[in-house]
Amino acid sequence: MSVKVHSPNVSYTADHIEARYDYSTTSVSVNSDGSYTAVPRTNSLLFKTESFVPRVGMMLVGLGGNNGSTVTAGILANKHNICWNTKTGLKKPNYFGSITQAGTVQLGLDANGREVYVPFNELVPMVNPNDIEIDGWDISSMNLADAMERACVLDYSLQKQLRGYMEKMVPRPSIYCPDFIAANQGERADNVLSGTKQNMMEQIRNDIRDFKEKKNLDKVIVLWTANTERFCDVKEGLNMSAEELLNSIQNNEEEVSPSTIFAVASILEGCTYINGSPQNTFVPGVVQLAEMEGVYIAGDDFKSGQTKYKSVLVDFLVGAGIKPTSIVSYNHLGNNDGKNLSAPKQFRSKEISKSNVVDDMVESNKILYSDGKKPDHCVVIKYVPYVQDSKRAMDEYISEIFMHGTNTIVCHNTCEDSLLASPLIIDLVILAELCERITVKLDGEPEGRRFTSILSLLSYLLKAPLVPEGSPVVNALFRQRACIENMLRACIGLPPVNHMLLEHKIGAPVQQGLSMTTQPQLLKKSNPVSSAHRTHAKSPSQ
Repeated sequence: MSVKVHSPNVSYTADHIEARYDYSTTSVSVNSDGSYTAVPRTNSLLFKTESFVPRVGMMLVGLGGNNGSTVTAGILANKHNICWNTKTGLKKPNYFGSITQAGTVQLGLDANGREVYVPFNELVPMVNPNDIEIDGWDISSMNLADAMERACVLDYSLQKQLRGYMEKMVPRPSIYCPDFIAANQGERADNVLSGTKQNMMEQIRNDIRDFKEKKNLDKVIVLWTANTERFCDVKEGLNMSAEELLNSIQNNEEEVSPSTIFAVASILEGCTYINGSPQNTFVPGVVQLAEMEGVYIAGDDFKSGQTKYKSVLVDFLVGAGIKPTSIVSYNHLGNNDGKNLSAPKQFRSKEISKSNVVDDMVESNKILYSDGKKPDHCVVIKYVPYVQDSKRAMDEYISEIFMHGTNTIVCHNTCEDSLLASPLIIDLVILAELCERITVKLDGEPEGRRFTSILSLLSYLLKAPLVPEGSPVVNALFRQRACIENMLRACIGLPPVNHMLLEHKIGAPVQQGLSMTTQPQLLKKSNPVSSAHRTHAKSPSQ
């Protein structure tokens, strides 16, 4: 951590960073005549962040899959600084695609009024991904070196150098319930747990404890990166409460999914659980159990390629006053994820998570969507083995513009699926762990509050963000990133970045101690256009 804030509102101790922070919001009421009344509000908060970075273990469900083997290989390559040659030259390992490792944030302005950017991970102490211990489960017994080769993601010369590190890594037996994933996955299922669902849940808990003890870890975070499941039933007597769900597991109920069993086992072990697939793992009973145990959960479904692009483009269109009326998204891919999604029930889970991504942006503009009708939105996914992990995504956006004209945008996106998802896994683990070290104290309250059990702060990394009851769902990508950035700024007592750059707009210093090189510009009745700044201005005769 190279950033240190000098302020009477911020203190650094051996154990904590404490920051007094003014949280400003605006309360709005709608009057009977349709007008609005806005009232600014400010609350004084005390952010407290533990400085000690613990030893962290990451347990992946689906460790032997494309994502699991790729993220493991990537971390090991970075940890051991393994370089490799390709036809374009020598390549060095990196963490590109990770906001915590390769992203920057604006810290402030320097003495000349220029913006200063710093690495994301230098604002507050964070886990170094090179220090993360890795373990997990898979229904396939293949060691991770062979799994990496099977995935066909990384350059072969890199794979050869990693083989010695990965061939001794073998996934622990996992839960296999054939009804929840595609039938075509049966050929891989040679490493499965037996017994009742209660027996399997207890084994998962034992595995977590064993990993934590053997690696001398302070924390373990569990993340599902296995196959997409079909949606499970949600109904009274099955999973509407924590008690019902625990009883259903005890009674070996068929409609309790493997991902839900992993979630329950993780929560009971006090481990944050993250769902990287689109199925409805977090039934009401799981959410209630997490709240009762004070454990974090986050989901659903990694947002890595087409959906991330969509959340940017639709936000741009609606923000520009352009009305998207039809969005058609087509994908084809050839990895095991695509093979599993070729089954209708599993595809339906993915379709739901991909389709809801534009809802909040549409609902934000009642001028464009005064009738409440959403854009037509169609998602298609096809399995084409030849393209392997290199997913093709093609989109058509049709929008209504000025005077009922039509604008069509068509784009093609080749997504290296696992290379895009792996940095998200790293960010999810690092940010989830950080959240466990943050408390926020309101004035008048004796103790600081932790975040609610549902970590909606991680929405930037997920297609279908899980949020606390009553909380708005935000899918717009830049708002999601700004949320993370501004939360970290609050931890060190800095205000949100407002992008006004008022110093330059009025040509005068507005920060005490800031030396501006520009001269004040006084407003006059006649202010000629400066040719130095308006080179495109024309004379009246032109």
